[in-house]
Amino acid sequence: MQNLQLSIQIEDPFVSLVDKDWLGKVVETTLSAAGVGELVDIGLVIASDETVHNLNRSYRGVNASTDVLAFALSQPSSDKVEHFAMPPDKILHLGEVIVSYHQAERQAEEQHHSIERELALLVVHGVLHLLGYDHGKPEAEQSMRAMEAEILNSIETG
Repeated sequence: MQNLQLSIQIEDPFVSLVDKDWLGKVVETTLSAAGVGELVDIGLVIASDETVHNLNRSYRGVNASTDVLAFALSQPSSDKVEHFAMPPDKILHLGEVIVSYHQAERQAEEQHHSIERELALLVVHGVLHLLGYDHGKPEAEQSMRAMEAEILNSIETG
């Protein structure tokens, strides 16, 4: 995707376990499915439970690990990207997604699917949060889960 500036960081224990190019395709597919046409900047981190736990405690006041954190730099007024105001540099700085590799492993085992599928789901979920999708209300959750399923299907069949 020509319209993506993606910074991917993978903590040392996981560098050989995760393909950066594949992660890039997951992000690209998500942005494309969400109709993002603007130049966007996203940070993606694959981290340990400890890192995610510390971030969750520091920034959300939750003293626990979680599977994915999304730190949006701005909040759209709805789930449509068109509502973002373009900054002067013409790059939409969406924010960062941090995924716990350890939690992804556990969830993949629980769900009886591959770690790759779980990582893809968590990355998609995080990017959708950056775009303003939420799952706080039942109808919003249904919409977000449907979008996730559509994107995962596209990744797996593409």
